[in-house]
Amino acid sequence: MQNPEVFILAIESSCDDTAAAVLHNDKVLSNVVANQLIHNQYGGVVPELASRAHQQNIVPVIDAALRKANVQKEQLSAIAFTQGPGLMGSLLVGTSFSKSLSLALNIPLIAVNHMHAHILAHFIDEEGYDKPEFPFLALTISGGHTQIVKVNSFFDMEIIGETTDDAVGEAFDKSAKILGLPYPGGPLIDKYAKEGNPKAFAFTKPKVPGLDFSFSGLKTAILYFIQKNKQENPNFIEENLNDICASIQHTIIEILMDKIKLAVKETGITQIAIGGGVSANSGIRNTLKETESKYGWKTFIPKFEYTTDNAAMIGIVGYQKYLSNRFETSSVVSKARIEF
Repeated sequence: MQNPEVFILAIESSCDDTAAAVLHNDKVLSNVVANQLIHNQYGGVVPELASRAHQQNIVPVIDAALRKANVQKEQLSAIAFTQGPGLMGSLLVGTSFSKSLSLALNIPLIAVNHMHAHILAHFIDEEGYDKPEFPFLALTISGGHTQIVKVNSFFDMEIIGETTDDAVGEAFDKSAKILGLPYPGGPLIDKYAKEGNPKAFAFTKPKVPGLDFSFSGLKTAILYFIQKNKQENPNFIEENLNDICASIQHTIIEILMDKIKLAVKETGITQIAIGGGVSANSGIRNTLKETESKYGWKTFIPKFEYTTDNAAMIGIVGYQKYLSNRFETSSVVSKARIEF
């Protein structure tokens, strides 16, 4: 029987967003995120600047999350935090604060794997959203990760396919950079792709055996394609931006879908859930949704605010770990790379 009064304060600081959330059991009472716009001028996240910004943001963000949830610190049952993977300096801010607050309030401390959280975000109790049943396949796609995971239970997950080089989010952002679009460029490719022809330009899909991915060759192909066409027509990008973006996005989606189809064939599992920042991409969401009628799959697409880095997803893992008494001591450390 569930404890009706479990309140989890969750803290996420793996990259450049400082986030805090309060959950009452599996329901989100607040989910606050402070973005760091300073990185935009550098074309990517600067780790040192990120950790400094976390130090400035963490107290006001947690305070805002508690106030929005109308929960007092004394009501909290446990503190859940992102242990890794991520930028070490950023992780240390969240870990140190969580350990200190857990000690001060004398409540349990729960360490969470950031990638597990992207997958288990589907178990947040949200009106209008179904929860997958075990086992299911999870496609985790972000700036740093591209994985197909067989999820047997809350704490039994197996990576059955992953990128051998670059992540899909990086492929989107680097392609955008080649086109002269500002950082972060992935959402802009999605935006322009909606107005373009996805078959206008053809890019070769990498041949990678099994369920693994590769995106470095695609990025190189896009670079050479743009360079060649700009030599012939200096205005090539401006005149064809929508079609270029649509063609790039179409190719990336086909790469992802080819591997998911193979994973379904190999495992016999037809429940597919996506997670991670790139799952906010409308083309990927729409294509996955179409598979329900096309192949008879059951697909799960998280609420938009639970796709990018957020603390609610850390909180749902914290809640499940709380029910299983999976707590940490104050000797727990951050890990830039963490065993899945």
